[in-house]
Amino acid sequence: MSDTPSEPGGASDDVPIVPAFTCGLDATLRIISGKWKPLILYFLLRGPNRYGELKRAVRDVSDKVLIQQLKELEADGVLLRTDYKEVPPRVDYTLTPLGRSLAQALEPLCAWGTENMAEMQRIFAERDAWQHAQSTRKRSNGRAAGSLRSAAAT
Repeated sequence: MSDTPSEPGGASDDVPIVPAFTCGLDATLRIISGKWKPLILYFLLRGPNRYGELKRAVRDVSDKVLIQQLKELEADGVLLRTDYKEVPPRVDYTLTPLGRSLAQALEPLCAWGTENMAEMQRIFAERDAWQHAQSTRKRSNGRAAGSLRSAAAT
């Protein structure tokens, strides 16, 4: 089935297809998908930020990914990028009304994370220990199988 109408007078190939959403959460997740976008929105909710401030606030993000996600949020109408055309360059980012409402909708998630942070740290530590044990077991099983093959070859 084609996404574009084939009838005469129908939409041309230049008209973008509007994505269908299964629910409101699907629409929201399409905007905030990306590891760093919710954090970007969180820090911009406090007020306008320059690139360097965002880079320091959103720790561990690479410049490439931060720039990409800022561009995507701008294209989605969630934030505004203001370039002051100065030397040295000065650019700041601020939320649009749509972005502000989205960031405010994320606030309860932030509160939940704060309330449950100790429990999440315990769970992640247990999961990491379990994954480490699984990978150690696989490596030792591989070495044992290799030893058996070597012994059978002699």
